[in-house]
Amino acid sequence: MRRFSRGAVAILLAAGGLIAAAGTASAAPAGAAAARSAQARTATADIAARLRAIPGMTVEEKASTLPGYRWFWLTYRQPVDHRRPHGQWFEQRVLLQHKSEDRPMVLYTSGYNTPETMFRSEPTALVDGNQISLEHRYFTPSRPEPADWTKDTIWQAATDEHRLITALKEIYTGRWISTGGSKGGMTAVYHKRFYPGDVDGSVVYVAPNDHDNDDDSAYDRFFATVGTDARCRTHVKSLAREILKRRPAMLQRLKADAAENGWTFELLGSPDRAFENSVMDYEWGFWQYRLQSDCAALPALDASDDVLYQSLDAIAGVSFYTDQGLAPYIPYYYQAGTQLGWPTPQFWHLRPLLRYEDGYQPRTYVPRDIRMRYDGGRAMRDIDRWVRGNAEHMMFLYGENDPWGAKPFRLGRGSRDSAVYVAPGMNHSGRLIDRLPAGQRTKAVADLLRWADVAAPQADTAVRTPSDATDPMLERRPPL
Repeated sequence: MRRFSRGAVAILLAAGGLIAAAGTASAAPAGAAAARSAQARTATADIAARLRAIPGMTVEEKASTLPGYRWFWLTYRQPVDHRRPHGQWFEQRVLLQHKSEDRPMVLYTSGYNTPETMFRSEPTALVDGNQISLEHRYFTPSRPEPADWTKDTIWQAATDEHRLITALKEIYTGRWISTGGSKGGMTAVYHKRFYPGDVDGSVVYVAPNDHDNDDDSAYDRFFATVGTDARCRTHVKSLAREILKRRPAMLQRLKADAAENGWTFELLGSPDRAFENSVMDYEWGFWQYRLQSDCAALPALDASDDVLYQSLDAIAGVSFYTDQGLAPYIPYYYQAGTQLGWPTPQFWHLRPLLRYEDGYQPRTYVPRDIRMRYDGGRAMRDIDRWVRGNAEHMMFLYGENDPWGAKPFRLGRGSRDSAVYVAPGMNHSGRLIDRLPAGQRTKAVADLLRWADVAAPQADTAVRTPSDATDPMLERRPPL
């Protein structure tokens, strides 16, 4: 990684300051002219040099895979505890897709690891802007060592974003839009709540709002009514039950896969627990990542053991509840078990075949040496009240058939210039503006372009956005 010596920059700046200070009062106009000239040179400097001049920033340029963009892998030095900025620090990873300093900037918060691929989120494509993809604190490599897990909170993460935005606004002085999907969408909301002046608009995809973690009946109502085909709903439930009934055959295949791939089960304790967790996620996983039309491709109840195991793997992911699958998501489960809350649907269709239903909660997936205590919902109730009473320039998008949308964000009397949209028949997708009915799509795009101060397209067809690459928002995320 090529790094610019900020020490050298500091020496040069100090020297410039000494020269200016040595001037007399009569030379002030000349000094002012020199200062203006220096500012002009800085403004026209290459973007890489300007990035490297930011204190705490390291820069590496990579080969771009998107025409019209330059790609930079950045790290930004952040305090572990923003209330004690002179204490421990860590390096937070930021991926920048630079188009032009005079274009809007879209802040994409993944909520997890940042995708190591170039892509344009739907808002980025619509505003034809720059994009930074920010890795959430405590996801490797953006994790302090040693890790004080009590600092993996929504406020600390929001303040990470605030510090980064403040630094980059010295370069990108235009409009800023925040966006993210699922936990990334939640992260965008939390940042907006604590620092509402940082961005000019927020486009939030498929973000759950678990402001009442004690009442999860909304999920049960969702699974009882999702879609328009009752036969599909019934078949998905019946398949999960049939897979669970064939536990010995399924375990035989899971253990064989574990031996072949080197999977271990120390965190959960056994392959049996991992298998059962996967089955409990089967129904959720189908509706989260598939469409109702995919029901036709599901196996029959009398399919072979191999076919049913393949279906379980394709929809729920048998490797996810191994040590290797869970390890990357420990920071998420820690947050879910301390502040975010978690879904607890009732698995009526799987009883009495379940053995470990009580373990379907975040504490199960976090190593025991990491202490956790749920805050009783205080953080999420605060967020919910703020959105209802203060949301401004915020757009919430949900897929009609996405289980995460069972507990959505809602607007209240105090919200302004904001909207909630539901895309008919859609799942946990990160490109939902394009899936809205025509009238809603036109309004949503017009609002976004207005917030970003970008000229509106000439026709409705111009709002269609290209699919640059696999959208990381669509990648598999934890079912909790």
